[in-house]
Amino acid sequence: QVQLVESGGGLVQAGGSLRLSCADSGGTLRNYVMGWFRQAPGKEREYVAAFSWSGGRTFYTYSVKGRFTISRDNATNTVYLQMNSLKVEDTAVYYCARRAAPGPYYSPSQYDYWGQGTQVTVSS
Repeated sequence: QVQLVESGGGLVQAGGSLRLSCADSGGTLRNYVMGWFRQAPGKEREYVAAFSWSGGRTFYTYSVKGRFTISRDNATNTVYLQMNSLKVEDTAVYYCARRAAPGPYYSPSQYDYWGQGTQVTVSS
């Protein structure tokens, strides 16, 4: 059974860093393409970072390019999102998700399993 669990969120000052982790207790994560999304209050869920369907490339939404890095450790069945130079506008609940189909990597509809989310709050 797939169960994605995010951790690593918290309160940080602008300019600070956090590393989010996403683990799958079912041990399947290493076999799938993963992505990170976020949702701020009153806004729709938006894509943040993702692996390509082949796993060989990474993609980032424009606002986080150069600041966030998605990575994975198949040995521990974990996906990470390293977030540096955080801004107030990065405040949101962050979700990891498992991609089900080779469609647009930025579309939530392409992902079939989601974690419960972890809150990231960046203060000014």
